Amino acid sequence: RPIGGAFFGNFGDKIGRKKIMMITIMGFSIGTFATGLLPTWQMVGIMAPVLLMGLRFMQGFFAGGEWGSGAVLTMEAVPKESRGIFSGFLQSGFPFGFIIASIVFYIVTSSLSEKDFAEYGWRILFFTGIIPGSVALLVRLKIENSKVWIEKSLQKKIAKFPLRQIWTDKEQRKRFLLALIIMTGLMYTYYTTLGFFPTLLQNFMGVEKVESSKLMIVATAASFFGTIFVGYVSQIIGRRKAMGGFAASAVILAIPLIYGMYHATFFYERTVYVIIIVFVATTGFGAIPAFLSERFPTEIRNSASGFVYNGGLFFGALAPLVAINLISNANDLIPFLLGFNIILGSVILLIGTRVNPETKDVDIEK
Repeated sequence: RPIGGAFFGNFGDKIGRKKIMMITIMGFSIGTFATGLLPTWQMVGIMAPVLLMGLRFMQGFFAGGEWGSGAVLTMEAVPKESRGIFSGFLQSGFPFGFIIASIVFYIVTSSLSEKDFAEYGWRILFFTGIIPGSVALLVRLKIENSKVWIEKSLQKKIAKFPLRQIWTDKEQRKRFLLALIIMTGLMYTYYTTLGFFPTLLQNFMGVEKVESSKLMIVATAASFFGTIFVGYVSQIIGRRKAMGGFAASAVILAIPLIYGMYHATFFYERTVYVIIIVFVATTGFGAIPAFLSERFPTEIRNSASGFVYNGGLFFGALAPLVAINLISNANDLIPFLLGFNIILGSVILLIGTRVNPETKDVDIEK
């Protein structure tokens, strides 16, 4: 994804956001659908995992490019006074997609035996990915490039080598690295919670697959509404305070909430803990489309935003591995160690909000 974010972001700055949005959504959708067509080990042997890894790389490559162009184009098109609100709604598309995926997973696993799911049921999940991709493609056909990018293009003020400019321009390099701290913290807390909870629930807490699916639907719904809420709040108090406030809440609440979730005996009791921890730990993303678009100038905005957003995965995506190593033999210490892992990501985010300036009132047309 970081490679895709940098690669497609570079072209998004040079040839326009719309073209890149079209290419990336098609590539991602085709890769997802093709995964459902993969042959099994019994059919092709070692080529099965090789093909799977190739398609997963393809999905990540196009997904990395898709976010930057879509987020930047939207933020460039909306009024400054409502940028935070649109930022929250835009970013909520990710948890909304996961809600749909979780519902489909729940329906499929509830309808099929474990044997049938292992044989062919898993393919259904990938086939359905072509539906939202097709809808998104049709919508994007009617979208035009932003006025600010068109004006820069007509004035010949588009960077010839946007990626290189990020690193050769001292000020832009500094902005990139400081913004990367925020994205690292957000990605780390996300992968410690929503990214790791399915494993935690089923492998460490003994929760049945169907109940785990229900909890993940609820958790993702909490992230969906929370992301919109943070975007709205960021328009009032600023991006830094909105993200920092939720990060501070996660630092305070992480251990008691994970402890409560781990020791809960009833589904609804566990649900309450899941909703709260996901709400405080993952929803800072709501301010990110606005923040990153405001942090970088038009000529490198797509490259820098896409690269830094996905660049947070370099360290952030390691969170589940760290969690596994922390809790594998921890027994009663599991809630404390997993809570500490959430706190680690939240502290990184807090540091990021301290070292970056407020951007709410930035004029992104410059």
